[in-house]
Amino acid sequence: MTIPQPSEGALVPAERHQYILRLALTERIVRIKDLAKRLGVHEMTIRRDLDLLAEQGLLQRVHGGARLMQQAGAEVAYAMRATQQVGAKARIARAARALISDGDTVGFDASTTALTLAQALGSAPIHAVVTGLDVANVLAAAKVPFTLVGGTFHERARSFVGSLVTGALARFHLDKVFFSAKGLTVSAGFTDAHLPEVEVKERLIATAGTVVALIDHTKLGREAFCQIVPLERIDVLITDEVPPEELRAALEAADIRLIVAEEAP
Repeated sequence: MTIPQPSEGALVPAERHQYILRLALTERIVRIKDLAKRLGVHEMTIRRDLDLLAEQGLLQRVHGGARLMQQAGAEVAYAMRATQQVGAKARIARAARALISDGDTVGFDASTTALTLAQALGSAPIHAVVTGLDVANVLAAAKVPFTLVGGTFHERARSFVGSLVTGALARFHLDKVFFSAKGLTVSAGFTDAHLPEVEVKERLIATAGTVVALIDHTKLGREAFCQIVPLERIDVLITDEVPPEELRAALEAADIRLIVAEEAP
């Protein structure tokens, strides 16, 4: 597979990292000089990028460059997913943060959008229930009290799945749950591709007094392998663009609150 040359204009660090990781997936070794030329930056910038990716366990530094860590393909896929629709996820997270009140018990799935929301919490006086490793790490660093519901580790999503997770979640009663999905259509509702993840999301949603879906515009009209919940099961949909008319009508008919997260002024 050929990795396309970056378009003209300086890339932000997250975009550079995504490009480097994509290249590392297709080439045995990525070289500092080659990356600097392709990306139009100083070699020192590339060295810092490679050092950071090595610290994250994604790359192994070698003389003159780096290579993908053995067995790191799943983490690379996750890292690249985390850099997609960054602006949309940030806007959605800001809108979702406004729905969280002091003292709430709040559930987060293992999606990268929920991770962005966790990063926006600061040191909020809440208690969280989480099923993803990265969300747990963010909350721990911010000293936000949380319960990590553990089970079998799903490497690709950096989440916990299985009967231990779903059984434990059945005992919780949360004020609000925030989740994302790979697709949303009127007919299929919220869908995702990995059945064990779907089972955990469904069980997490069942604990909630208020269910909030965090869905960027690229997922509207898409349908994945397995239904998480039907559209009418949620209370609030937060997205970053006005949805199509059919979906807006269905939301109104089901008395679901629609929040379109706009650009910050």
